[in-house]
Amino acid sequence: MANRRFQPNRSRKKRSSQPFLEKGVSALVLGILMWIASLLPISNPLLKMVAQALRTPALFAIGVGALLLTTHVLLQWWLKQRNADNSQPRLEPTLAAEPVHTSSTAGATVAPSAPVPPQAAAKPASPPPMQPPTPQAAPPAQPPSEWSKDVLAAIEWRRFEALVEKLFAQAGFETRSQSHGADGGVDIWLHSKNAEGPVAVVQCKHWQGKAVGVREVREFLGVMASHNLKRGIYATSSTFTADALAFAKDNGISAQDGNGLLRTIQSRTPEQQAELLKVATEGEYWRPTCASCGVKMVQRQRKSGGNPFWGCQNYPRCRSNLPMKNQAQSE
Repeated sequence: MANRRFQPNRSRKKRSSQPFLEKGVSALVLGILMWIASLLPISNPLLKMVAQALRTPALFAIGVGALLLTTHVLLQWWLKQRNADNSQPRLEPTLAAEPVHTSSTAGATVAPSAPVPPQAAAKPASPPPMQPPTPQAAPPAQPPSEWSKDVLAAIEWRRFEALVEKLFAQAGFETRSQSHGADGGVDIWLHSKNAEGPVAVVQCKHWQGKAVGVREVREFLGVMASHNLKRGIYATSSTFTADALAFAKDNGISAQDGNGLLRTIQSRTPEQQAELLKVATEGEYWRPTCASCGVKMVQRQRKSGGNPFWGCQNYPRCRSNLPMKNQAQSE
């Protein structure tokens, strides 16, 4: 639909640029012919004077022809750039995305439960001495067999990002993502076959029990501006505040909450839905990934007691930690 809609405009603009080409070639050819005529050996004094007089209009015609041809080339380049942008795959109305978590944000959004306080995620304080990993939490009895809100709640943040990326791949985009580490505020880069460089960025927030606020969306707009991009998608498993939705709408950001994602998934073919479910529940989909190291976290227990939590396998080199799901839901 998008290609058919923009095709007539492209054809109309291309035809409007042809006069520059035709007139430019005509002027250039005329100028060259007059210049050649001015150089011919003529014995007749009168004709020789006329021939020499052709040099000035010849140079003028050559200059005009060169100018028209240059205008034609520049206009064609501009039309190509504009048409490439118009012919990009359309972002689905219910699938707006946004750039990736920073390492601190990822810490807050990683758990398939309530987010860790930002200050704890950004620069976790040295945790109390910990015992060796305790017996691990039991995985779900069996992976989910169909899509529901429970699937979005059960998967960890990395599987959520992989799910969103697959949705855009199914929509015709070429995608690029980063599994862990500092990402500069972009989770997924979207590329089109018809344009050079990224055409949009996506940020994913796997939050539960906390709505994405206007501050997070405003920060995402800053990331878009730093990359000179006007299209962005912010996807969350949670919801958006009213202020965040209004800000996103005013600034060209497509805000997609958990319900919107489910509607998009359920609008796909049964085969595509099965493919998306396979991506979402790949491996230990329920066990969170360390946003700094990219390895699966393990269940740990502080020596001082308290609730168990998820900690990085690389402790003490990496001190990233997250509350466990049942604990987070109770907070």
